[in-house]
This record gives sequence, C-alpha cells and structure tokens, in this order.
Amino acid sequence: MPKFRDFLLSYNKLSEICFADCIWDFTTRNVKNQEDKCVINCAEKYMKMNQRISQRFHEFQMVANENMMAQKST
Repeated sequence: MPKFRDFLLSYNKLSEICFADCIWDFTTRNVKNQEDKCVINCAEKYMKMNQRISQRFHEFQMVANENMMAQKST
C-alpha cells in the first residue's frame, strides 16, 4: 500500500506542476494544441527526472552497502 500512496503523491505533484506551467487559457473548455504539447513535454521531463533520481539513489545504496560489507569483513 505505501507504494501506491507514493505513486499517487507523485502523480498529484506531476499534475499540479504541469497544469500550472502549461494551461493558460481558461476561456474555453478545450485544451489548445500548444498546451497539450507543453503538458506532454512536462510529463516526460518529470518522469525522466524521477527515473534518474531513483537510479542515482539505487547506485548510492549499492556503494553504501558495499562499504558496509567491507567494514564488517575487516
């Protein structure tokens, strides 16, 4: 269940950021082509950033685990 909660928090953050950055015209119910492209680009950037942070965190954890194992063996 915590993973689903984390997913929802991430999704909500993505929605807030991209909506605030990309939706400008509130005079019509239709999403303009420029706004649509902006939201797609924003979501892609956010997902890539999130993936990169996860990758770096995983690498950091691997190094920390290796260091801890090395200390235990000495």
